[in-house]
Amino acid sequence: MAGTRRDLLGRLADLSEAAIQRVGDVPGGDRVFGALTSMRDQLSELQKRVRGLEELDRRLAALEKKVEKLSKQASAPAPSRRAPARAPKKPS
Repeated sequence: MAGTRRDLLGRLADLSEAAIQRVGDVPGGDRVFGALTSMRDQLSELQKRVRGLEELDRRLAALEKKVEKLSKQASAPAPSRRAPARAPKKPS
């Protein structure tokens, strides 16, 4: 089974190389390759941007947790501060 799989993959690789050579020989084939190369570069740039967005998303989630924690602390009733009891005023 492993030998058959290798043969199949080898044949597939040979066929794909032949197809690429034929596309290169066709008029306008260089434009196709140029477009594919440009697409690859744009996809790479898009992947970099998405990775940057993932980092921003993690930072945003952390900030949201902090805000939630702080808002819960602020909404909790503060301990009441009572003025010390004074002695009643003496009538003069």
